Amino acid sequence: MAAPESTVPIEIRQHNALTTARYEMSACEMDIVFSLLSKLTKQDKAGTIYEIRVQELMEMTGRTWNYKQLLESTENLNSRVYHIENGKTLLQVSLLASALYRKGEGTIELEISERMRPFLIDLKSNFTSYRLQAAFSLSSKYAKRIYQLASQWKDIGETKTYSLDEFKGMLKLKDPKGQEPEQYAQISALQKYVLDVATNQINEHTDLRIKYELLKKGRSYQSIKFYVNTQVPQQLPIPFELEADDAKVQLARKHLDTLGIAEPKLVQEILQSAKHVDALFAFVYKLKTDKIKATKNPGGLFLKMQGLR
Repeated sequence: MAAPESTVPIEIRQHNALTTARYEMSACEMDIVFSLLSKLTKQDKAGTIYEIRVQELMEMTGRTWNYKQLLESTENLNSRVYHIENGKTLLQVSLLASALYRKGEGTIELEISERMRPFLIDLKSNFTSYRLQAAFSLSSKYAKRIYQLASQWKDIGETKTYSLDEFKGMLKLKDPKGQEPEQYAQISALQKYVLDVATNQINEHTDLRIKYELLKKGRSYQSIKFYVNTQVPQQLPIPFELEADDAKVQLARKHLDTLGIAEPKLVQEILQSAKHVDALFAFVYKLKTDKIKATKNPGGLFLKMQGLR
């Protein structure tokens, strides 16, 4: 299997109205959604069932989600409501129509609700595109949301100016009706727990570099805007099986480099064996989740386990 000279990162799309919609999700829920969005095609018909492989999801994100967390996440996705404003209409819609678990098989089958489909399928204008591997790499749920928001404006260089009420509303930090307590009401808390965390993670792990500006009116801060630049991403594409062999090879090379395995003949032998490549991804996943302890020479341990040394 020859290594490609270059590879195209996997991008996913959603309508701008969905990017700025008011909703809240956990990090686990958002990772499920990102995986779901990556599987959509413009040929998909109503009622299409999308399969999520739990082991693949965990290997790609480097995070472990147990059965209870996944079950709670899909249950929440079935009930969580997006508030999408478009002109004179306000649509309240959930993402999923159904979620089916195949016990003992490690798979989840998801179906998108019919009213949500126009915001996800075959978008030709007014859409936000962002990189799948970057979205997966962010651990903060606020970083994931702000990354999507910044991606909407990456071709312009800066976002529009949002009032703090509007911005907090999108992240479900503030109820526009005032029926729920506001989160991070103090500007210092908003900066510490939301804005600074998101900025640092996005700048370190994604194809974007952002900074934010808080704007005052009188003595108090009233609005916010983000400045957005593109940068060379530090991560290579996530290895989805569908038409992504090139991405899988590139990420395998990255893993070998991280493990300190650089001998050309050895690298070639590993990359030409599907068995070795699959074992490499499983090894890296177990290493990240502390299921394998190898602080001194993880690369040597991998080679020994594969009978290569």
